Amino acid sequence: MSGLFPGGLGPVPRTLLLVMAGCLAFGWWQSRAPSVVPARDPSGAPAACVMPRIGPAPSPVQLATPPAMPPFQLDEHRATPRAGFAVEATVLGVERYRFGREAAVSPLDLALGWGPMSDPAVYETLDISQSGRWYHYRWGPEGPPLPLETIIASSSNMHMIPATPAVAQRLADLETGRRVRLTGWLVDIETAEGYRWSTSLRRDDSGDGACEIVYVCEVAALP
Repeated sequence: MSGLFPGGLGPVPRTLLLVMAGCLAFGWWQSRAPSVVPARDPSGAPAACVMPRIGPAPSPVQLATPPAMPPFQLDEHRATPRAGFAVEATVLGVERYRFGREAAVSPLDLALGWGPMSDPAVYETLDISQSGRWYHYRWGPEGPPLPLETIIASSSNMHMIPATPAVAQRLADLETGRRVRLTGWLVDIETAEGYRWSTSLRRDDSGDGACEIVYVCEVAALP
């Protein structure tokens, strides 16, 4: 099979057509909002995302979970709120996931920086990437722009669980360098079969288990 470029530039090889179709399909998928799993209370009724009352949060703010915030269901996954959470930060990276057990509830990760890691003069000197639900950063021969412990305490890879389609769309629209405020709950995820995915409750940890799992009630752009 072959085709013609507009203007009669000649036949298009089949492999090129397949590549073009793949690129268009990937772009369409990237533009879609992540899927949302509706929350249900223990009785099976729809459960609204109740916002924790948190003021300005130039650094992450974490509050104890009130007794009135019980666990809820996301299909077969049980979400247990561990803390109210808010952060105002710069987006250092966005990575979407389609495969893996975690993608069933969390289709997107954000790498976020606050405090000194929200400064472009700092984070733009780092080579930042995301893969496998991790956030990676590397620096050149001149060394890191901040002490390593400061980078760790001022940035994190966070697993996003959008509470509503509107939140999912706002998350999907985020780009590197944008300032954003997220408000919601840090949650643990588990199933009756014994699967468990636990959120971090610290900002100074690193490595396996150091990511926050955020059930996001609200996303707001910041100047």
